[in-house]
Amino acid sequence: MKKIFYIISLLAFAVAVNSCKEPERVAGFEDAEQNTIYDYVVNDEAFSDFKAILEVGGLDKTLSAYNPNGNGYTCFLPSNDAINNFIQNTEGISSINDILNNPDFAAAFGRYHVLNMLAHTQDFPFGAFPEPTLSEDYLTVSFIIEEDTSYYKINNQAAVSYPNIEVSNGFIHEIETALEPITFTSYGWLQANSGFSIFKEAMELTGVKELIDFNVKEFENIQPVTLLVEPDSIYQKRGINSVQDLANLISPDDQDYTSITNPLFNYCSYHILTGGRYINDFEGQATNYTTLSEIPLNINGNGNDLLINRGKQVFDTIISGIDTTIIDYIGFLYDESNVNSQSGVIHQINQIMEQVQPSRAIVTFEFWEEPLLNEYRREPGTYLIEEKESLYHIDWEGVDLFFIKRGENMSAWSNDYLEMNGDFRISYEIPKVVQGRYEVFLGAERYNSENALIEVFIDGKKISSLIDLSQGGSANNPFQRIELGTVDFKRYATHTVEIRPMIPGRFLWDYIRFEPY
Repeated sequence: MKKIFYIISLLAFAVAVNSCKEPERVAGFEDAEQNTIYDYVVNDEAFSDFKAILEVGGLDKTLSAYNPNGNGYTCFLPSNDAINNFIQNTEGISSINDILNNPDFAAAFGRYHVLNMLAHTQDFPFGAFPEPTLSEDYLTVSFIIEEDTSYYKINNQAAVSYPNIEVSNGFIHEIETALEPITFTSYGWLQANSGFSIFKEAMELTGVKELIDFNVKEFENIQPVTLLVEPDSIYQKRGINSVQDLANLISPDDQDYTSITNPLFNYCSYHILTGGRYINDFEGQATNYTTLSEIPLNINGNGNDLLINRGKQVFDTIISGIDTTIIDYIGFLYDESNVNSQSGVIHQINQIMEQVQPSRAIVTFEFWEEPLLNEYRREPGTYLIEEKESLYHIDWEGVDLFFIKRGENMSAWSNDYLEMNGDFRISYEIPKVVQGRYEVFLGAERYNSENALIEVFIDGKKISSLIDLSQGGSANNPFQRIELGTVDFKRYATHTVEIRPMIPGRFLWDYIRFEPY
């Protein structure tokens, strides 16, 4: 049975078991509906240290009230023993007083343990929670399977010891270890873990380490990155025991390792995907992902496993009786993946990932390349884009541009879209697409008599006939997939999609999609 399918099955079983379990601690309250997260903490001496941290950090009132977002809070609650364990393992902190005497740190520590959303274990993802903590950080979930037990683990740090304690303003999940705020970059993580010395030294040798050695919070409008990394043990299976061995394999004839044309430089940058992507972000689609090298990387998430560059290389042939299994893909080491860093996300992989000639794949672009829009996606609302300079890949003129994020399910992908109204022009520079012929589809709203009639251009060439957006949808399904035509890209490059109205009006843009033809 494949790994992801097995985990999902166990998760479903765990949810069923937990949903039948009555929380013993809540049973001590006369009326659980009248008790908040803060009340729960106050009523048990086992959490007196966290109570003090909440009070010093000014979170006692927050957790005594309802979430103004209307969806409750989720608190990952450490006991006194859990906090003491954190103190013993944290440099510069020797006692609880060191935390309490630093209100800023106490506030950050407390906020890091509270999700700005309601999350029962049945809602736990295999990756990152969709909403951040009150400290604006993202927590991840993994499901640990051991011989006699299985359990959830938060941030690969803290096991959930007692889940789904329901109180009036959310859920509490007791954890065995306090969560340690992320204080390292992706490169810092490589430095701190000796089992990754070969890849770390390759990043240093090429200078690519600079691309994973930053704190995304310290910059405006910068995207996190996703690092795929092989442990030293994977290299050693191929007889590679040093960074020089790796350089001899990847770039035997070119020792100018810091050049952007050097094979080792591109090998390292090929391991970095744009955007912070967790395991669950790869599921349910097979597509190419933009890397920081000159070519993309393919991940197929349509099956029970995530398969990297399937069919490009044969890594192993397993013969069992009359059955032969060919391993022609790179896989994820799931239990060791979904590591958060200040730069993004880190995943471990189980084969040496050399660059291979990319294949065409279905690619859908929904403006995720714009950091500002990703900030807006966190909360439902209507956002006016006030300055053109705040967007890097979208240009427009004529009327105001809005980004709309809806909280409820709707026919627009991701429940969001761009909106303009009037005599407009808008263009979108999409990421690189592998050369070849594609069928092109536009996602847009076409259920309003005030909608525009438009034409679509790619790289300055008209691709569509006149599209009447005033009809074609329905009240239940206003956003439609509109077939535009075909394009034949001659090289791996970025391209510009432009929308021009023939008759001005409303335009609600959901996505642009390319499918191999």
